[in-house]
Amino acid sequence: MSDKRDVQILRDLAKRYLDICITPEQDERRELWRKHNSLIHTRPLIFVSPGTCWNEFPESKLECEDPLFRTQEMIIKRWFTQQEIGDDFVFDPWLGEWAVYKFPAVGRWGFELNHIQSDMKGGAYKINPPIKDLDDAKRFLRPHHEIDEAATDAKMTRLRDAVGDIITVKSVRAPYYRSYRGDISTDLAQLRGLEELMTDMYDNPDWLHEVLSFMSTAIREMLDAGEQAGDWRLSDSANQAMPYSLELPDPGAHDNPVPMSQLWGYMASQETTLVSPEMFDEFMFQYQIPLMEKYGLVAYGCCEDLTRKIGVLRQLKNLRRIAVTPVADIRKSAEVIGADYVISWRPNPALMVCCGWDEARIRNIIREGLDVFDGLHLDITLKDTETLENEPWRLQKWVRIVREEIDAYMSTAHHAATR
Repeated sequence: MSDKRDVQILRDLAKRYLDICITPEQDERRELWRKHNSLIHTRPLIFVSPGTCWNEFPESKLECEDPLFRTQEMIIKRWFTQQEIGDDFVFDPWLGEWAVYKFPAVGRWGFELNHIQSDMKGGAYKINPPIKDLDDAKRFLRPHHEIDEAATDAKMTRLRDAVGDIITVKSVRAPYYRSYRGDISTDLAQLRGLEELMTDMYDNPDWLHEVLSFMSTAIREMLDAGEQAGDWRLSDSANQAMPYSLELPDPGAHDNPVPMSQLWGYMASQETTLVSPEMFDEFMFQYQIPLMEKYGLVAYGCCEDLTRKIGVLRQLKNLRRIAVTPVADIRKSAEVIGADYVISWRPNPALMVCCGWDEARIRNIIREGLDVFDGLHLDITLKDTETLENEPWRLQKWVRIVREEIDAYMSTAHHAATR
């Protein structure tokens, strides 16, 4: 296939995508998320993690041959499937392409991350941590926020020449070490090993504090460097949902630099889920606070159980969203979070769509959750969906069922409030 053919495919997709972005429905959804994320009561919102089980959708069969155009083809087609699912996702009228970053020659922190992979396709892997002895930490390299401008410009020129007259094409230049890549927890567990990280809290606390301080300081310097270089944009917000609020500017298509204080940030520490609240605070959260406090608002948590750690999280003054996961105690979480934060409830995807299809089971779980979180600031997120058992229609039906249960809940709640 010729490059000209790839461009035509991408142009046709961009036009179709822009038609979705400019519908009045998108403005209605934006307003709902603004209010919801600003602790103004709305109906519970629904969010299906983008790209869920993408390989099980017919749209995953791509046509473009050029890797750059093929990536954008995949992104746009994912948005099409998201539109069909029918959740409260907001489609913004631009495309983003990552800048080309420069990293240390040997791994992001001066180490190669070694994984022992299962022989099964798509199977699990075991971490083979490179920091086996305490002295190995002396090999840490301090990474920097550095962009290969020539390579980035070459990519952006090609994309803008292809579709820039149809839709805005943005260069994503914010520091690479953010969200998962900048939460300390994810990288450190792979560098040191999960079990070793937890035993170090007992056996080598001074050493661990030194490593945590080094990583936290290095990440903070990279975030600052991104600000000084003017590389943060309004479209760089992230909160594992829709990053809209009344307190912060909306995500935008322009390329004007903005301070991090105008953005949403996201962080988690899945690796310390089994650690006590006190040790989580001492050996992780205190080193994450200086990174998160640079943002305007912050969402915290991914798949870990935060039930016993809400008190620790409350130290963060700009915290706004808290994840309540399948392994969390939802009743206790509702009690300790209350109406002070937005609750991002993530019901177990295995019981929702992954392991058979049981509409009665879905309704019962959603009804229980709506009852538990009654009167609180709730959105319902479906994420970490490993399979739909090759039945992608399940996502659309799941959203329909959840909407029906929300409508019934809202009607009952309204009736009770007006009696």
